[in-house]
Amino acid sequence: MTTAAISACPACSAAPSAQDIAARAAIQDVKLTLSLPTIHCSACISAVEQRLNAHPGVNDARVNLTLKRAQIDADAAVTAEELVHALAGIGYEAHELDPGSAAVTATDRAGRDLLMRLAVAGFASMNVMLLSVSVWSGATDATRDLFHWISAFITLPTIAFSGQPFFRSAWSALKVRRLNMDVPITLAILLALATSLWETTLSGEHAYFDAALALTFFLLAGRYLDHRTRAIARSAAEELTALEVPRAWRVVDGEEIQTPVSELAIGDLIRVRPGARMPVDGEIVDGTSELDRSLLTGETLPVQAGVCTHVSAGEVNLTGPLLLRATAVGEDTSLHRMADLVAIAESGRSRYTSLADSAAKLYAPGVHILSALSFVGWYLYTWDVRTALNIAAAVLIITCPCALGLAVPAVTTAASGRLFRRGMLVKHETALERLAQVDTVVFDKTGTLTTGTPIVTNLDDVDDDTLSIALALAEGSSHPLSVALTKDIRAKGLTAAPVRDLTERPGFGTEAQLDGQRLRLGRDGWAGQSTKGGTVAVLSIGDRTVTFTFADALRPGAAEAVADLIAMGIKVALISGDRRDAVGDLAQRLHITDWTAEALPGDKSARIQALQDSGAHVLMVGDGLNDTAALAAANVSISPASALDAARVASDIVLLGGDLSPVPQAIVTARKATARIRENFRIATLYNIIAVPLAIAGLATPLIAALAMSASSITVSLNALRLR
Repeated sequence: MTTAAISACPACSAAPSAQDIAARAAIQDVKLTLSLPTIHCSACISAVEQRLNAHPGVNDARVNLTLKRAQIDADAAVTAEELVHALAGIGYEAHELDPGSAAVTATDRAGRDLLMRLAVAGFASMNVMLLSVSVWSGATDATRDLFHWISAFITLPTIAFSGQPFFRSAWSALKVRRLNMDVPITLAILLALATSLWETTLSGEHAYFDAALALTFFLLAGRYLDHRTRAIARSAAEELTALEVPRAWRVVDGEEIQTPVSELAIGDLIRVRPGARMPVDGEIVDGTSELDRSLLTGETLPVQAGVCTHVSAGEVNLTGPLLLRATAVGEDTSLHRMADLVAIAESGRSRYTSLADSAAKLYAPGVHILSALSFVGWYLYTWDVRTALNIAAAVLIITCPCALGLAVPAVTTAASGRLFRRGMLVKHETALERLAQVDTVVFDKTGTLTTGTPIVTNLDDVDDDTLSIALALAEGSSHPLSVALTKDIRAKGLTAAPVRDLTERPGFGTEAQLDGQRLRLGRDGWAGQSTKGGTVAVLSIGDRTVTFTFADALRPGAAEAVADLIAMGIKVALISGDRRDAVGDLAQRLHITDWTAEALPGDKSARIQALQDSGAHVLMVGDGLNDTAALAAANVSISPASALDAARVASDIVLLGGDLSPVPQAIVTARKATARIRENFRIATLYNIIAVPLAIAGLATPLIAALAMSASSITVSLNALRLR
């Protein structure tokens, strides 16, 4: 069966010595990992990275928002304690993590916490609203005061509990003399409470406990929606490192000893049995086999390997035992370097500024200035602190960023629901905004545009007797081409010929005897000569040879998806680690003019970066381990549900079915969603243009301000539902 040729051995002698590699490893900088539980936006990323990079001895610091972690490369003298102290100085909580033991947990404590606070605020708000109805209906004097005091006893503990996410965030910012969106939120809630308590103690007619609770409830709803959009996201780098083998068989003086991979050293001899994954990068010193490199390179067919062949951690040994000499272990393996590529790419994606973050930059200082000017102006006009405070509270409440906070989560939730019904799961909170900007789509080949399963293309040209012999030989091997041949021949209702002495030759094929004739099925050249190119398996019956040709089956909807994307004016490219002839054939079948074959994982991510540097907004669609760095580096990414775990978690959107046709529809939906988000911002802006002057003029009490704020939030939510 056609496979890649064995690499020449002179390269082995040119490799650096074990002593050189070990010496370089000994002088590497330390790598520190910090947990950052309080970060939640792009401004947090920027502040943390600037502070860490400014610290003496820190060479590079990157923040991953999804994991809420910082990866720091620093001089050996730098300690985690001093970095934690440095971040505390700008208001961020940090803890040191052990990168080896840090794992993604399945629990969603933050989500449950937000949901519980939302439920408490909603329940209390309904009860206080009922009491307020009695006051609005005409209750006076002692009855009115009683209802106000009951409302106060319900509201104060509720706000103290449910408002903690906003209070903590605002306090962290104010401690270091910064402003964020939670500062005006906190001030609005506290001013509404303070004004209400003042009015209640003075037996005033109006109290605004219901307004404070309504504010808290709507803002918690927006915060919870935002949390849910990112709750599914996990680190692809974590999944990549999960593929690393924990233990290996080290050969010492001819004896095999099971050893933790962390204790292996460069130059160790390691035995890898058939079916096992390579624990380290190394060079084969004894044995012949075939390697499954599909997860790392995308090659559809196993690769023949023998003495002097270089292997990488993560590859699978298929047929024969191998003895390796380790050339790279631990963090120096190609698998670990790929995990680092993914983590860096994920950090780069986290720098994306959402539309809501962009709109919020000027919002917080503007709200505070308006409220302060209102208080000062009315106090100078009336010399009445009570009146001035009421109007300042009304300005803060009416301009509270509730509609702004709901503008994005409401739309993304509606759009995500629409895509889910079409078989697409949106994982990242800014994925739709990024997807709407896409003008270039890059596809992987194996497992993405194709199923990764070979099919026999010339079965009808071969007689049944020959097919029965081929079936008997194919059933003796687990090679992908043999499995495909077995499946397709059995589908014709044929049975295997009664062959004798069936034997598999690792790296070559299977052979047997029938009626005194030698039978072989396998590689071109070993079983017999083939005049056909491409992917073939040769069957020899004595002196007669028959060639079976194979092609990779197209994934359902692949042709339609590519055609629709081209019709939309979107550039389509194909990048694969597979052989040049296989990639070129597929590109021709799908009318893709821009294609690249035999690409390594680093080549794929570099190509994505080159497209982005030229101004393109890239969507990457891939499924393999070799695609994870490219998936994380792209502006936005999609993986099929059948993809490797590492690819699925590196992507922003998961295609739940086997059909690729929803991909163009997802781009259309994303563009519509972005238009709705911009409409919501315009609604919120128009609302503020109308409502703020009324509040400043003293024509809106805090209660009316709360009702107006609630109305704007409901309008924004209803506009978002138009996507359904």
